[in-house]
Amino acid sequence: MAFLVLGFLVALFLGGDNTDGFERSISFKFIKITSFYNHSWVQNLCSCWLDELETHRWQINSSTFKYLQPWSRGNFSNKELADLERYIHLYLVTSTRVIQKNVNMYPYEYPFEIQVAIGCELQPEETSVGFARLAYQGTDLLSLENNLCLPSSQGGSRAQHVCRQFDFYKLFMETVHKFISDTCPRFIWGLLEAGKEDLQRQLKPEAWLSSGPSPGPGHLLLVCRVSGFYPKPVLVTWMRGNQEQPGTERSDVLPNADGTWYLRVTLEVTAGEAAGLSCRVQHSSLGDQDIILHWERQNSTGFIVLAVILVLALLAGLVFWLRKLWIHHGSPHNLLL
Repeated sequence: MAFLVLGFLVALFLGGDNTDGFERSISFKFIKITSFYNHSWVQNLCSCWLDELETHRWQINSSTFKYLQPWSRGNFSNKELADLERYIHLYLVTSTRVIQKNVNMYPYEYPFEIQVAIGCELQPEETSVGFARLAYQGTDLLSLENNLCLPSSQGGSRAQHVCRQFDFYKLFMETVHKFISDTCPRFIWGLLEAGKEDLQRQLKPEAWLSSGPSPGPGHLLLVCRVSGFYPKPVLVTWMRGNQEQPGTERSDVLPNADGTWYLRVTLEVTAGEAAGLSCRVQHSSLGDQDIILHWERQNSTGFIVLAVILVLALLAGLVFWLRKLWIHHGSPHNLLL
Protein backbone atom coordinates (compact mmCIF):
# COMPACT_ATOMS: atom_id res chain seq x y z
CA MET A 1 0.00 0.00 0.00
CA ALA A 2 2.86 2.38 0.83
CA PHE A 3 4.26 2.03 -2.68
CA LEU A 4 0.85 2.69 -4.26
CA VAL A 5 0.54 5.91 -2.28
CA LEU A 6 4.16 6.74 -3.12
CA GLY A 7 3.48 6.29 -6.83
CA PHE A 8 0.55 8.69 -6.58
CA LEU A 9 2.61 11.28 -4.71
CA VAL A 10 5.48 11.13 -7.17
CA ALA A 11 3.11 11.44 -10.12
CA LEU A 12 1.55 14.47 -8.40
CA PHE A 13 4.99 15.90 -7.66
CA LEU A 14 5.93 15.67 -11.34
CA GLY A 15 2.64 17.15 -12.49
CA GLY A 16 2.06 14.32 -14.92
CA ASP A 17 -1.25 12.93 -16.12
CA ASN A 18 0.21 9.54 -16.89
CA THR A 19 -2.06 7.04 -15.15
CA ASP A 20 0.42 4.21 -15.72
CA GLY A 21 3.01 5.82 -13.43
CA PHE A 22 5.11 8.94 -13.06
CA GLU A 23 7.22 10.33 -15.85
CA ARG A 24 10.79 9.90 -14.64
CA SER A 25 12.81 8.25 -11.90
CA ILE A 26 13.61 9.99 -8.61
CA SER A 27 16.63 9.11 -6.51
CA PHE A 28 17.77 9.70 -2.95
CA LYS A 29 21.41 9.11 -2.12
CA PHE A 30 23.86 9.45 0.73
CA ILE A 31 27.27 10.50 -0.59
CA LYS A 32 30.51 10.15 1.37
CA ILE A 33 33.89 11.38 0.18
CA THR A 34 36.80 10.36 2.41
CA SER A 35 40.26 11.81 1.81
CA PHE A 36 43.14 9.87 3.37
CA TYR A 37 46.15 12.19 3.51
CA ASN A 38 48.31 9.93 5.68
CA HIS A 39 47.89 7.25 8.36
CA SER A 40 46.55 9.77 10.91
CA TRP A 41 44.92 12.55 8.87
CA VAL A 42 41.52 11.75 7.36
CA GLN A 43 38.71 14.06 6.22
CA ASN A 44 35.07 13.02 5.64
CA LEU A 45 32.53 15.03 3.64
CA CYS A 46 28.96 13.67 3.65
CA SER A 47 25.66 14.89 2.25
CA CYS A 48 22.26 13.61 1.05
CA TRP A 49 20.55 14.49 -2.22
CA LEU A 50 17.03 14.18 -3.59
CA ASP A 51 17.84 14.10 -7.29
CA GLU A 52 19.87 17.33 -7.83
CA LEU A 53 18.72 18.99 -4.60
CA GLU A 54 20.90 18.76 -1.49
CA THR A 55 18.67 17.98 1.49
CA HIS A 56 21.11 17.10 4.31
CA ARG A 57 24.72 17.85 5.21
CA TRP A 58 26.69 15.90 7.78
CA GLN A 59 28.25 17.95 10.59
CA ILE A 60 31.46 16.26 11.70
CA ASN A 61 31.77 18.11 15.02
CA SER A 62 28.32 17.09 16.31
CA SER A 63 27.90 13.83 14.32
CA THR A 64 24.44 14.99 13.27
CA PHE A 65 22.73 16.09 10.08
CA LYS A 66 22.05 19.69 9.17
CA TYR A 67 18.59 19.78 7.58
CA LEU A 68 18.88 22.07 4.58
CA GLN A 69 15.21 22.18 3.58
CA PRO A 70 12.18 22.87 5.82
CA TRP A 71 10.86 19.42 4.90
CA SER A 72 14.18 17.49 5.08
CA ARG A 73 12.99 15.42 8.04
CA GLY A 74 10.26 13.88 5.90
CA ASN A 75 7.79 12.00 8.06
CA PHE A 76 10.37 10.12 10.13
CA SER A 77 10.16 10.45 13.89
CA ASN A 78 12.94 12.05 15.90
CA LYS A 79 13.92 8.60 17.15
CA GLU A 80 14.22 7.19 13.63
CA LEU A 81 16.36 10.14 12.56
CA ALA A 82 18.54 9.84 15.67
CA ASP A 83 19.02 6.11 14.96
CA LEU A 84 20.12 6.94 11.41
CA GLU A 85 22.60 9.51 12.68
CA ARG A 86 24.07 7.02 15.16
CA TYR A 87 24.41 4.41 12.42
CA ILE A 88 26.13 6.86 10.06
CA HIS A 89 28.51 8.00 12.82
CA LEU A 90 29.39 4.36 13.56
CA TYR A 91 29.80 3.64 9.84
CA LEU A 92 32.16 6.61 9.36
CA VAL A 93 34.33 5.66 12.31
CA THR A 94 34.42 1.94 11.53
CA SER A 95 35.01 2.20 7.79
CA THR A 96 37.85 4.69 8.32
CA ARG A 97 39.56 2.41 10.85
CA VAL A 98 39.18 -0.65 8.63
CA ILE A 99 40.70 1.10 5.61
CA GLN A 100 43.57 2.55 7.65
CA LYS A 101 44.28 -0.85 9.19
CA ASN A 102 44.36 -2.59 5.80
CA VAL A 103 45.76 0.21 3.66
CA ASN A 104 48.76 -1.88 2.57
CA MET A 105 46.67 -4.98 2.00
CA TYR A 106 44.16 -3.42 -0.44
CA PRO A 107 46.63 -1.82 -1.64
CA TYR A 108 46.15 1.95 -1.37
CA GLU A 109 48.86 4.59 -1.54
CA TYR A 110 48.66 7.88 0.40
CA PRO A 111 47.18 10.31 -0.38
CA PHE A 112 44.03 8.74 -1.84
CA GLU A 113 40.28 9.28 -1.91
CA ILE A 114 37.33 6.91 -1.48
CA GLN A 115 33.86 7.86 -2.77
CA VAL A 116 30.71 6.06 -1.61
CA ALA A 117 27.11 6.48 -2.84
CA ILE A 118 24.30 4.60 -1.08
CA GLY A 119 20.61 5.08 -1.84
CA CYS A 120 17.66 4.11 -3.99
CA GLU A 121 15.80 5.14 -7.10
CA LEU A 122 12.05 5.13 -7.58
CA GLN A 123 11.20 4.32 -11.17
CA PRO A 124 8.19 5.18 -13.37
CA GLU A 125 6.69 1.71 -12.95
CA GLU A 126 6.51 2.44 -9.20
CA THR A 127 9.31 0.07 -8.22
CA SER A 128 12.36 0.84 -6.13
CA VAL A 129 15.95 -0.09 -6.99
CA GLY A 130 18.62 0.25 -4.32
CA PHE A 131 22.29 0.88 -4.99
CA ALA A 132 25.56 0.99 -3.04
CA ARG A 133 28.68 1.90 -5.00
CA LEU A 134 32.28 2.49 -4.00
CA ALA A 135 34.96 4.22 -6.06
CA TYR A 136 38.69 4.67 -5.60
CA GLN A 137 40.25 7.89 -6.91
CA GLY A 138 37.11 8.53 -8.98
CA THR A 139 37.12 5.10 -10.67
CA ASP A 140 34.37 2.54 -9.94
CA LEU A 141 35.65 -0.15 -7.61
CA LEU A 142 32.67 -2.26 -6.53
CA SER A 143 28.93 -2.37 -5.87
CA LEU A 144 26.83 -4.16 -3.25
CA GLU A 145 23.74 -6.02 -4.44
CA ASN A 146 21.57 -8.53 -2.55
CA ASN A 147 24.18 -8.93 0.20
CA LEU A 148 26.84 -9.64 -2.41
CA CYS A 149 29.92 -7.62 -3.33
CA LEU A 150 30.42 -7.29 -7.09
CA PRO A 151 33.84 -6.02 -8.24
CA SER A 152 33.86 -3.51 -11.08
CA SER A 153 35.63 -4.41 -14.31
CA GLN A 154 37.54 -1.14 -13.95
CA GLY A 155 38.69 -2.02 -10.43
CA GLY A 156 40.98 -4.89 -11.43
CA SER A 157 42.63 -7.00 -8.74
CA ARG A 158 42.15 -4.27 -6.12
CA ALA A 159 38.35 -4.53 -6.45
CA GLN A 160 38.44 -8.31 -6.17
CA HIS A 161 40.60 -8.11 -3.06
CA VAL A 162 38.32 -5.55 -1.37
CA CYS A 163 35.25 -7.69 -2.14
CA ARG A 164 36.89 -10.66 -0.43
CA GLN A 165 37.30 -8.50 2.68
CA PHE A 166 33.58 -7.72 2.66
CA ASP A 167 32.88 -11.40 3.34
CA PHE A 168 33.98 -10.71 6.93
CA TYR A 169 31.41 -7.94 7.38
CA LYS A 170 28.08 -9.70 6.91
CA LEU A 171 26.27 -7.51 9.46
CA PHE A 172 27.37 -4.40 7.56
CA MET A 173 26.15 -5.91 4.27
CA GLU A 174 22.76 -6.73 5.80
CA THR A 175 22.42 -3.21 7.23
CA VAL A 176 23.17 -1.64 3.84
CA HIS A 177 20.67 -3.96 2.15
CA LYS A 178 17.94 -3.00 4.66
CA PHE A 179 18.64 0.70 4.15
CA ILE A 180 18.49 0.67 0.34
CA SER A 181 15.53 -1.72 0.09
CA ASP A 182 13.31 -0.46 2.93
CA THR A 183 14.46 2.67 4.78
CA CYS A 184 15.40 4.66 1.67
CA PRO A 185 12.11 4.23 -0.27
CA ARG A 186 10.11 5.11 2.85
CA PHE A 187 12.23 8.19 3.40
CA ILE A 188 11.71 9.42 -0.18
CA TRP A 189 7.98 8.99 0.32
CA GLY A 190 8.15 11.18 3.41
CA LEU A 191 10.25 13.83 1.65
CA LEU A 192 7.86 14.05 -1.30
CA GLU A 193 4.87 14.29 1.00
CA ALA A 194 6.41 16.90 3.33
CA GLY A 195 7.98 18.98 0.55
CA LYS A 196 5.23 18.61 -2.04
CA GLU A 197 4.43 22.34 -2.22
CA ASP A 198 8.07 23.33 -2.63
CA LEU A 199 8.95 20.49 -5.02
CA GLN A 200 5.97 21.29 -7.28
CA ARG A 201 7.24 24.85 -7.79
CA GLN A 202 7.52 25.82 -11.47
CA LEU A 203 9.28 29.01 -12.57
CA LYS A 204 9.49 29.92 -16.24
CA PRO A 205 12.88 30.69 -17.77
CA GLU A 206 13.92 33.95 -19.36
CA ALA A 207 16.13 33.73 -22.46
CA TRP A 208 18.12 36.21 -24.54
CA LEU A 209 20.67 36.14 -27.36
CA SER A 210 24.01 37.87 -27.70
CA SER A 211 27.31 37.42 -29.48
CA GLY A 212 30.44 36.33 -27.64
CA PRO A 213 34.10 37.15 -28.29
CA SER A 214 34.96 36.56 -31.96
CA PRO A 215 36.53 33.10 -32.36
CA GLY A 216 38.37 34.26 -35.50
CA PRO A 217 38.10 36.25 -38.73
CA GLY A 218 34.75 35.71 -40.44
CA HIS A 219 33.34 33.69 -37.52
CA LEU A 220 30.69 34.45 -34.90
CA LEU A 221 30.07 33.00 -31.45
CA LEU A 222 26.31 32.90 -30.90
CA VAL A 223 25.29 32.87 -27.23
CA CYS A 224 21.89 31.84 -25.83
CA ARG A 225 21.47 32.54 -22.12
CA VAL A 226 18.64 31.03 -20.07
CA SER A 227 18.01 31.98 -16.44
CA GLY A 228 15.47 32.00 -13.62
CA PHE A 229 13.99 28.53 -14.22
CA TYR A 230 12.98 25.86 -11.70
CA PRO A 231 13.17 22.88 -11.48
CA LYS A 232 16.65 22.23 -12.84
CA PRO A 233 16.05 19.95 -15.89
CA VAL A 234 16.06 22.07 -19.06
CA LEU A 235 16.85 21.52 -22.75
CA VAL A 236 18.42 24.38 -24.73
CA THR A 237 19.47 23.83 -28.35
CA TRP A 238 20.61 25.84 -31.36
CA MET A 239 18.38 24.91 -34.29
CA ARG A 240 18.10 25.45 -38.03
CA GLY A 241 14.49 24.68 -38.77
CA ASN A 242 13.85 21.39 -36.98
CA GLN A 243 17.47 20.26 -37.02
CA GLU A 244 19.69 20.60 -33.96
CA GLN A 245 23.04 22.09 -34.93
CA PRO A 246 26.25 20.13 -34.30
CA GLY A 247 28.97 21.89 -32.38
CA THR A 248 26.64 23.26 -29.70
CA GLU A 249 28.49 23.83 -26.42
CA ARG A 250 26.58 23.81 -23.11
CA SER A 251 27.83 25.15 -19.80
CA ASP A 252 26.98 23.46 -16.52
CA VAL A 253 23.56 24.33 -15.13
CA LEU A 254 24.51 26.73 -12.34
CA PRO A 255 22.48 27.96 -9.34
CA ASN A 256 21.29 31.55 -8.96
CA ALA A 257 21.17 33.17 -5.54
CA ASP A 258 17.35 32.81 -5.40
CA GLY A 259 17.44 29.03 -5.88
CA THR A 260 16.67 29.12 -9.61
CA TRP A 261 19.07 27.96 -12.34
CA TYR A 262 21.15 29.44 -15.15
CA LEU A 263 22.56 27.98 -18.39
CA ARG A 264 24.67 29.29 -21.29
CA VAL A 265 24.65 27.57 -24.70
CA THR A 266 26.96 28.68 -27.52
CA LEU A 267 27.48 27.87 -31.18
CA GLU A 268 30.40 28.92 -33.38
CA VAL A 269 29.48 29.61 -37.04
CA THR A 270 30.78 31.54 -40.01
CA ALA A 271 29.19 34.95 -40.52
CA GLY A 272 27.20 33.67 -43.50
CA GLU A 273 25.75 30.72 -41.56
CA ALA A 274 24.13 32.75 -38.76
CA ALA A 275 20.99 33.64 -40.71
CA GLY A 276 18.17 31.17 -40.12
CA LEU A 277 19.44 29.91 -36.76
CA SER A 278 17.35 29.97 -33.59
CA CYS A 279 17.70 29.05 -29.92
CA ARG A 280 15.03 26.72 -28.55
CA VAL A 281 14.28 26.42 -24.82
CA GLN A 282 12.22 23.51 -23.45
CA HIS A 283 11.23 23.38 -19.77
CA SER A 284 8.46 21.77 -17.73
CA SER A 285 7.09 25.20 -16.72
CA LEU A 286 6.46 26.07 -20.38
CA GLY A 287 4.32 23.04 -21.20
CA ASP A 288 4.40 22.65 -24.98
CA GLN A 289 4.99 26.41 -25.53
CA ASP A 290 8.76 26.37 -26.12
CA ILE A 291 10.71 29.62 -26.19
CA ILE A 292 12.22 30.18 -29.66
CA LEU A 293 14.54 33.13 -30.29
CA HIS A 294 15.61 33.82 -33.89
CA TRP A 295 19.09 35.14 -34.47
CA GLU A 296 18.27 37.19 -37.58
CA ARG A 297 15.45 38.97 -35.71
CA GLN A 298 17.86 39.72 -32.90
CA ASN A 299 20.32 41.09 -35.45
CA SER A 300 17.74 43.23 -37.28
CA THR A 301 16.52 44.65 -34.00
CA GLY A 302 20.09 45.57 -33.17
CA PHE A 303 20.51 47.37 -36.51
CA ILE A 304 17.25 49.28 -35.97
CA VAL A 305 18.38 50.41 -32.52
CA LEU A 306 21.77 51.42 -33.94
CA ALA A 307 20.12 53.38 -36.77
CA VAL A 308 17.86 55.24 -34.32
CA ILE A 309 20.88 56.13 -32.17
CA LEU A 310 22.75 57.47 -35.22
CA VAL A 311 19.77 59.59 -36.32
CA LEU A 312 19.38 61.05 -32.84
CA ALA A 313 23.10 61.80 -32.71
CA LEU A 314 22.91 63.64 -36.07
CA LEU A 315 19.88 65.64 -34.92
CA ALA A 316 21.65 66.58 -31.69
CA GLY A 317 24.68 67.72 -33.70
CA LEU A 318 22.50 69.82 -36.03
CA VAL A 319 20.72 71.51 -33.11
CA PHE A 320 24.06 72.27 -31.47
CA TRP A 321 25.41 73.82 -34.72
CA LEU A 322 22.28 75.98 -35.26
CA ARG A 323 22.39 77.16 -31.64
CA LYS A 324 26.05 78.15 -32.06
CA LEU A 325 25.24 80.16 -35.21
CA TRP A 326 22.29 81.83 -33.43
CA ILE A 327 24.51 83.00 -30.59
CA HIS A 328 27.26 84.18 -32.95
CA HIS A 329 25.00 86.28 -35.29
CA GLY A 330 22.60 87.49 -32.64
CA SER A 331 19.23 86.87 -34.41
CA PRO A 332 17.57 84.44 -36.78
CA HIS A 333 17.30 87.32 -39.35
CA ASN A 334 21.08 87.49 -39.59
CA LEU A 335 21.26 83.76 -40.31
CA LEU A 336 19.54 84.45 -43.64
CA LEU A 337 21.96 87.23 -44.73
